[in-house]
Formats: sequence, structure tokens, C-alpha cells
Amino acid sequence: MNLDKFFNAKNIAIVGVSRNPNKIGHTVFRNLVDIGFKGNIFPVNPYGGEILNKRIYTSLSKIEHKIDLALIAVPAKFVLGVVRDCGKSKIRDIVVYAAGFKEIGEEKLEKDLYKLLKKYKINCMGVNCLGSYDSYTKLDSIFNPRHKMGRPEQGSISFICQSGAVGASTLDMMKAKGYGIAKFISYGNATNVDETDFLEHLGKDDNTKVICMYIEGIKNGKKFLRVAKEVSKKKPIIVIKGGVTEAGHKAALSHTGSLAGVAEIYFGAFKQINLIKADNMEEMFDFARILEKTVEPKGDRVQVITNGGGYGIMATDSIIKNGLQMADMSKETKTELRKRFSDIITVGNPIDLVGNATAEEYGTAMEASLSDGNVDIMLVILLFQTPMLSPNVVDIISELNDLRKKPLIIVSSGGEFTEVLKKDLEDAGVVCYNFPNNAAKSIKQLVDYYLN
Repeated sequence: MNLDKFFNAKNIAIVGVSRNPNKIGHTVFRNLVDIGFKGNIFPVNPYGGEILNKRIYTSLSKIEHKIDLALIAVPAKFVLGVVRDCGKSKIRDIVVYAAGFKEIGEEKLEKDLYKLLKKYKINCMGVNCLGSYDSYTKLDSIFNPRHKMGRPEQGSISFICQSGAVGASTLDMMKAKGYGIAKFISYGNATNVDETDFLEHLGKDDNTKVICMYIEGIKNGKKFLRVAKEVSKKKPIIVIKGGVTEAGHKAALSHTGSLAGVAEIYFGAFKQINLIKADNMEEMFDFARILEKTVEPKGDRVQVITNGGGYGIMATDSIIKNGLQMADMSKETKTELRKRFSDIITVGNPIDLVGNATAEEYGTAMEASLSDGNVDIMLVILLFQTPMLSPNVVDIISELNDLRKKPLIIVSSGGEFTEVLKKDLEDAGVVCYNFPNNAAKSIKQLVDYYLN
């Protein structure tokens, strides 16, 4: 199944365009214009006229260009008629936003749509979906207004999401936090293009390094297992499974018409094919960022470097609880560090630089960890509130991270001053967490993915 036109179309028709700014058809059109979409946009509405100085075509048949993608913004009862018009105009890829199909008990309407799609060999994103977004091609088919929901900048995480609401809030959060994205896909009821088809597409996508998924049900279990097993060999796949409780199962059925299934069966299958299970959205993006930004670790031995003893203890506990090992530096490395550090600094694991640590002392400890063969991963705690730690530690860490020798993970908690410096580190490609437990859980997923 070729799904390229959902992300790389040149000629797009929007069926159901309205001059009313509160209507979906208007918002979809406006979003493409505002984002600077480079292709051609053809608004369609039987009443004709103009919108933002563009001609509104009275039907698809009136458009003189070959349409790559049709965005259908009409109520459910009109969808079949529009799909017939798409078939006659030889349009092979469509997005259908309308709800009102099997998720509310209208099984026949969705079955009739499926037959029509099959007849005309049309790929359908939806029904009952939010749309999609490609940060590289600037093809934005999402129906939420851009001033209400941010679109993240370019990155290498892609997100397949069955729920439009979950997807919308997540994209908005990613934009606010400065996380990048490659592609976002909301597929709703998956009438004839499902989560596995999009997963297979992302497996071949050069801009995607890590794949995140929120799913309520899987349409074809055997197909999903086969495709996911192959894709996970090349790219990490992180999955949140919705509907794991009885009440959640019922909610999924009324949301996207999905049979959520027994959660334990899903989780067992995920483990067999090396998928990463996340319990919530915070975990998903904690895991995604470490897999996106860091290098492959050679093992699970973690060296902690801190300027706060309490945080060093919490980091140690978190590392052990997550089944990782505390690294034991070589005698030669320890001897050299003791020569270079004052007597108040503890050389071991953790290396405790104490409250008057300097940026240069951090650099010394990290360089030693990078060179020591007994250390696989560095977990560096930065408490910027201490008086001697200058902001140039950001440059030191960024330069060492750029060497790409070992995973280098930062934990830093605080207020506005801390957040500004963490943003500088993130912009330089360094993964940062607020607390040791988040970091250790993410390191565990990094290690397990490559181990398996």
C-alpha cells in the first residue's frame, strides 16, 4: 500500500470548504495556506464563489488538474456521495474527518463506505480522524486551528494515534516543549487503512527514527505482529495501549468502534517482538527522546555524577530498581581523578562533586567516564542553584555529547533559570529529565531495546 500522497501530495482538493471560519472545511483550508504549503489547493463546494481570493469549484469534476489527495470535510451522510465523485475523478487517497459511523453503531454506513473504497481502490485515512501532519513537506491536513494547537518543528519522532484528542493535545505539548516531530497520523476508525499500514510506511521513512503509537485496538493482529517485528529491528516502536480496563474497553468501543481485547495478550505480544510499552504520554516521550537523541550503549553500567548528595542517592536507587548496574571505574581512573580533585569530592559511584562544584570539575569527571571502559552510560545531575556552577557547563556537556561515544543523560530540577539552561542543552541534542527516576526508567528502555 503506497501512502506517500498523505504526506507528499502536490495537488489537494478540500471538499466541503466553507467561508464560515468555525467550520472544519474552512480551518483545513486556512491551515494549509498559513503553513505555506507549496502545492496547489482546490476548494470545493457546490455553491461555488471564492475564499481568500481562491476560486471555489462546484465539483471535483470541474478541477482541471490531477488531484493527489482529497480532504473531505462533510457530514457522515454525505461522505459516500463524495467518495463516488473521488472514484470517478480517479483520486486514490482521501482523508475523511466525519464521525457518525461504526463508533455510534452505524455499522452499515461504514461497511458501505468500505465497499466503495474497495471498488475505486481508494486509500482512506479515517473515518472519524483528526488528519495528519508532515513537518518536512508542510502538508498539514489537521482540522484544529493553528492558533489553538501548535505544530512542532522538524524532528525524527513520528506519532501514530488512533485518538484525535490525544493526538491534538500531544502535538500542542510537543510544540510548547520544543520537541521535534517527523510525521503525525490520526487514523480514527481505520476504515480501510489501519495502524499497521502506517507503521509499515514509517518503517521506510527516512525522516523517522523513533515511532510512537497510541492504539485502542488492532485491526489485524497477525499483520501487525509481522510488520512490527520487522520495523522494530530498524527503529524503536513505543506503544501506549488504551482500553486496558473493562471500563476503558467499553469507552474504546464507543470512541473508535475498536475491540480493545485483553491487555495481557497485547503486552505479551509486544514483548515478543521488542516493542516498548509505555503506561502514559509522559513515559512515551521520556522513552522516545532518549532513543531519538542518544547513541547505542555497549552495556548497562551507569556512572552517576552529581553536585547534590541526595540526588545521587535517588539516582542510585532508581538505577538498581530498574535492573541496571552501577559502573565501577578502573583503579587507574579513580587514582587520576583523586589527584585532580580536592579531598572533599567523593570519587566513586556516584562521583559527588558537592555543592561548590564548577563547570570544569564536571568536565573532568565526564571526560574520565567517557574514557573508562567500565562505564557504558553517564547519568549527570546538574543542580544549577549552587553558587560556583557557571552556565558554561552547558557548552562543556554539549561538546562531550557531540563526540557520540556513550549515552549522556542529564537530570536537572529547578525553576526558570534551570529551565532556560536545560532548553539550551535540549537544543544542542542532550536529553534532559527533571528527576532521576524518569531518567533511569528511560535508560532501561534504551538498554533493553538494543539488547533485544
